[in-house]
Amino acid sequence: MSTPKLLALMITASLSAGAMAQTNTATMTQRDANQQQRIENGLKSGQLNTQEAARLERQEAKVDRMQANALKDGKLSAAERARIDNAQDKVSANIYKQKHDAQTGNPNSAASQRMQQTVQRDANQEQRIANGVKNGSLTNKEVANLERGQARVDRAQARAGADGHVSAAEQARINARQDNQSGKIYNKKHNERTRG
Repeated sequence: MSTPKLLALMITASLSAGAMAQTNTATMTQRDANQQQRIENGLKSGQLNTQEAARLERQEAKVDRMQANALKDGKLSAAERARIDNAQDKVSANIYKQKHDAQTGNPNSAASQRMQQTVQRDANQEQRIANGVKNGSLTNKEVANLERGQARVDRAQARAGADGHVSAAEQARINARQDNQSGKIYNKKHNERTRG
């Protein structure tokens, strides 16, 4: 094979691998946003109570940490992607199970309203990350950093709702974390780094 053809083949393979990694990260981050929205919808409908949502947020935090660890080197291997897919499948099944069990919540209670607000913000921020991956404004390393921050937010939500009650002070602490995270998402989406 001639040198120009070999070079063209290598460039094509490299671009395909980069495109595949971007597609994997895009699919993974979009799934995060979708699952957060499913939790929010369950709270709004009363299918989830605050404690159930808190347990689901703890599981989401674990998935976010897995994503952060997998992407910290800027790459997502097939094995890492399979582990994350498996973890997301388990959370998805648990969301379904919790929404369809005998327990219900009162979507009009103060605790549920506070949890709804923080989970909706979480869903919005996960969607902003997914959009940044799709439009190329976020690199995998930036996504790793942001998912680590999302894990912190999810853990704070899990702690706040573990007893079935989210106080105004707990909501304020979660919102402060989310404000910080929102600023990081904005900064990383608008810096000079872009997906190659």
